[in-house]
Amino acid sequence: MLEIKNIVKKYSNHRALDNVSITVPKGSIFGLLGPNGAGKTTLIRIINQISAPDSGEIFFDGEKLQPKHIERIGYLPEERGLYKKMKIGEQMLYLAQLKGLKKKDASHRIKHWFEKLEIQSWWDKRVEDLSKGMQQKVQFVATIVHEPDLIILDEPFSGFDPVNAQIIQNEIIELNRKGATVIYSTHRMESIEALCDDIALINRSEKILEGSVKDIKQSYRNQTFKISYSSMEGARGEIDEIPFIDIIRHTTAQDTKEAVVKIHDDKTLNDILLLLIPKVTIHQIIEIIPSMHDIFIEKVTLSKN
Repeated sequence: MLEIKNIVKKYSNHRALDNVSITVPKGSIFGLLGPNGAGKTTLIRIINQISAPDSGEIFFDGEKLQPKHIERIGYLPEERGLYKKMKIGEQMLYLAQLKGLKKKDASHRIKHWFEKLEIQSWWDKRVEDLSKGMQQKVQFVATIVHEPDLIILDEPFSGFDPVNAQIIQNEIIELNRKGATVIYSTHRMESIEALCDDIALINRSEKILEGSVKDIKQSYRNQTFKISYSSMEGARGEIDEIPFIDIIRHTTAQDTKEAVVKIHDDKTLNDILLLLIPKVTIHQIIEIIPSMHDIFIEKVTLSKN
């Protein structure tokens, strides 16, 4: 859906983006990650043609990015952009028409979304009369009412309570199921694992990681396991006497013990089981695969050094 090639953007003496290339697969939910100041918002502004790159190019659905593509993009910025004194229904009609909808079609679609999100009574309210979370619902409708092919969401759950966050998350999944490509920029790693097919991680203006969430997590497997067990009557020795492992954590709850261990790289789980089985009764073994949060911290920390 989006091919970003060698984008460079400078502001005075600061390089906001340094030769960044990213591919966003069509029909995916794509996570755009990075710490504060990494360059994510600069890239999003370039995709939306709010600003232009100093060099590099972007292709949208196979064509070089052009002003005509704006009507096919929906953008929810982190800093909300609603007019505080304007009535909500009137404002939604205005914003929808800016995206190319005729007034009649815009009115029909807005009323549909207001009913779906149970905000029909807000039509004649002013934005300043709404809470932050209520404003966020309105801005979400403004983002997707023209049924864009590409939806860009920058911290879309900011200001939401858990119930409303789940409602909007379900709507994002449904829009994606119907064919929309979604770029999702956030610091919430748990929602990245729940929502995203692919991600790119930017730090200090450079892309430092890209790929599918599943493949990235698999590539960071590090031979760490949680073993639940109990001591075997008459057996000699315990799990902490087994060679080739490093014990990260060891706890005891009544008769059951639990150990989180890291197996040395030149050994396998089977090697360790051969040593364990004569000594303990094993109840469960679970491989601990690093979370996206763990991977994010590791990659950002390494790139600083």
